[in-house]
Amino acid sequence: MTQTTTRWLFGDQLGPHFLDAPDQRVVIIESRAVFRRKAFHRAKAHLVLSAMRHRAVELGDRCQYVVADTYAEGLAQVDGPLSVCGPTSHAADEFVRSMDRVTVAEPRGFASDRDQFRRWADGRGQKRLLMEDFYRDARRRLDVLMDGDEPVGGRWNLDADNREPPPASGVLDVAEPWWPAEDEIDQQVRADLDAMEQDGMKFVGRDGPRRFAATRDEALHVLRGFLEGRLAQFGPYEDAMLSGDPWMAHSLLSAPLNLGLLDPMEVVHRVEKAHAAGDVPLQSAEGFIRQLIGWRDYVWHLYWYLPRDYRSRNHLAARRKLPAWFAELDADAVEAACLKDVLAGVRDHGWVHHIPRLMVLGSYALQRGWSPAEVLDWFHRCFVDGYDWVMLANVIGMSQFADGGVMATKPYTSGGAYVNRMSDYCGGCRYSPKIRVGEKACPFTAGYWWFLSRNSERLQGNFRLAQPLKGLQRLADLDAVIDQEDRRGSTAP
Repeated sequence: MTQTTTRWLFGDQLGPHFLDAPDQRVVIIESRAVFRRKAFHRAKAHLVLSAMRHRAVELGDRCQYVVADTYAEGLAQVDGPLSVCGPTSHAADEFVRSMDRVTVAEPRGFASDRDQFRRWADGRGQKRLLMEDFYRDARRRLDVLMDGDEPVGGRWNLDADNREPPPASGVLDVAEPWWPAEDEIDQQVRADLDAMEQDGMKFVGRDGPRRFAATRDEALHVLRGFLEGRLAQFGPYEDAMLSGDPWMAHSLLSAPLNLGLLDPMEVVHRVEKAHAAGDVPLQSAEGFIRQLIGWRDYVWHLYWYLPRDYRSRNHLAARRKLPAWFAELDADAVEAACLKDVLAGVRDHGWVHHIPRLMVLGSYALQRGWSPAEVLDWFHRCFVDGYDWVMLANVIGMSQFADGGVMATKPYTSGGAYVNRMSDYCGGCRYSPKIRVGEKACPFTAGYWWFLSRNSERLQGNFRLAQPLKGLQRLADLDAVIDQEDRRGSTAP
């Protein structure tokens, strides 16, 4: 008699699309060793455990839920053959493939499969693997926002329309996000995490209230609220920042998507439908869809396509260690308004949107010359939507330029003028974005020129930096800037 194969679900494979049949038997293993290896954000640990336990309750008697020290110990409690959808990390993938009784199916939860990406990438020859080219290919292949062979509206990318600074009022007129309500499962998770900390396990950040969906039903509520009350304003203001409003018009769907609670294509089709009904302008629909079938899929596939030594690249020879105030999310130690508010958002929620990640946190780390590997690890641990596949290319390539230009055509950093234009932070800050030397010198403005000075030889030949590098030679106070920032180093600004 043939034994029934049980589907093993990892904690980021929790949606119905990870099962082959509605009545399929399931095992979920809660491994405590995962939290011992890294000091994760407490809210992230809470979200993942809450999502896993909620899923087990939904599956009922069909699910064997195992709490063990390690996955290997947990599997020892499970009988018979297992199948699993391709995991989302190199380490987990190697682990499941090392076991004879585990059958590994193709990964799920993405809009394109690996063979499709490989054919596209291999066909590029010596050309750059630009996200924009991949995105257009995906639009055609998936028939998303297409009018025959042409993009709806005649333009592939409406990013130029989506760079509005925040409203002068300091308030974005959108509906408040739909918030999940915690239940007895969340209470037990919090108690278990308290016990782990008492046993010496380390976490960072604050836990609660839970802001991100832990069940598919909650994720669908968040999606519905976004479509009806927030998406229309998402496009124009997706790059803007407002103090005191970390959410703005963003979807808050990255965490449930990365837990596997939603399939990206179901979200894409809902956005398309909202645009077709006239409820959402094209610039917002296209901008959000580009994040899903463009950027999200792109970084997922690069994770598997790029060589395994990609994570150790350090083109700019940045080797300074993360300072304790940053590593421990000590926003109270910071006076620079933008960095203080953004770091507090990470501390309190384990989340800020993509511009604070890139142009505040990542930019500051790049300017200070912090180790890309340490910055990568920090982003992975401290964000509720952070997984190895999410952060590898985003941090090593896009944020820290440690790959020398594989991912981005220039380092993404700027002086305080960018933050001043795209936020309301600078008006009440003790520093001035226009000053680079002295007590009021903006750490981003001074840090930008300090960064260029330290790396001018490595960045020579980058056409997008030709003008700034020329400007560097004309700074009469460059020596003073260098001396000031050398002394500031990694102290909290």
